[in-house]
Amino acid sequence: MTNSPIHRSGLEYRDRVVLITGGARGIGAGCVRVFADAGARVMIADRDLTGAPTGIAAVVCDVSQPDQIRAAIDQTVAQFGRLDCLLNNAGIHTPPRPIDDVPLADVEREWQTNFRSVFVASQHALPHLRKTKGSILNIGSLVAQIGELGSTSYAASKGAISSFTKALALEETRHGVRVNCVLPGNIHSDSRARAAARQPDPAAFERELDSHQPSGRSGTPEEVGQLCLFLASDAASYITGIEIIISSGSELGYGVKFPWKLA
Repeated sequence: MTNSPIHRSGLEYRDRVVLITGGARGIGAGCVRVFADAGARVMIADRDLTGAPTGIAAVVCDVSQPDQIRAAIDQTVAQFGRLDCLLNNAGIHTPPRPIDDVPLADVEREWQTNFRSVFVASQHALPHLRKTKGSILNIGSLVAQIGELGSTSYAASKGAISSFTKALALEETRHGVRVNCVLPGNIHSDSRARAAARQPDPAAFERELDSHQPSGRSGTPEEVGQLCLFLASDAASYITGIEIIISSGSELGYGVKFPWKLA
């Protein structure tokens, strides 16, 4: 997967500090590139730093382990002296399957990685963010709003992030900390590339996903990063507690949901 151009329309985040979980690849890496281009001092926190954007500070961190999250935040503040933005991006999606076939272990893994990590990171980062009047950005998912076949556990874990965002935004406004949530739809990423590689016809798989959008294409990690940069920047100073879908309209339109009934 190649990187897409960065268009930040003059937005800067110069000399401010952002910690990005899951920043070594996919959407997280796109966010890293956009924030670094805007002049930010970036810390990547990822359980596997292989292939991470070069020239960026990084710490090994498995977000399913609360102690590692806290250590990553502590290291960021120790290295840079402050924290202006926490970007909770790391997450997993277990294989799609009907609820009857979902192991409880998968539910627990998704809950710990996708939601509990966001809670723990936010809780530990807030004392630092209150000092800088910073912000928290949570990467949720479009499926938290519209659902997805075979993904009851995943959709629920992402839905929890949306609810958490609104409640925390209410709490933190008095401290000058903004909290917002970004809901990506179909985005080109490393995990998607791996999923395509497992298909009998990877190209057909990619075309099918691209066809979900009225634009006929999927988004790029950098496009998600550009939205995150805006929300973290002073240009979004009056925005808190919202969810913004970035999907090129894939959720729009009334249509057949169970095509096998047409046979």
